Amino acid sequence: MVFACSQPALSRVSESANVVAYSVEYFNERVLAEIEGWPVGVLADYARLVELLMEFGPDLRMPHSRSLGGGLFELRPHGREGIGRALYCYLVGERVVVLNAFVKKTEATPEKALRLARRRVKEVRDG
Repeated sequence: MVFACSQPALSRVSESANVVAYSVEYFNERVLAEIEGWPVGVLADYARLVELLMEFGPDLRMPHSRSLGGGLFELRPHGREGIGRALYCYLVGERVVVLNAFVKKTEATPEKALRLARRRVKEVRDG
């Protein structure tokens, strides 16, 4: 089940007639709660990056977004308090699903977080 966010700052869809707008959804309520619990500076940058993601979709690149392979991408927010990561995928119909999120504590992305996100990509794509 994919959880559609009802909070305006994290779920607003661009209304420009010339731009294909992507919607952003969350794999479950815990993913959204994790993001909402991020430090204020990281959360503010995340909100800015989500707006860019909604506008540019797969054309959003480094330093904002990076492909991790196999249809998995990472959104790369940062603030004075630290660095966040939101792992997501694209679905048909200009949909983005945020699968997992965390504040980084080391240089490398934790393997456990990657495994969970890859499993969730399969789950949302296969139904």
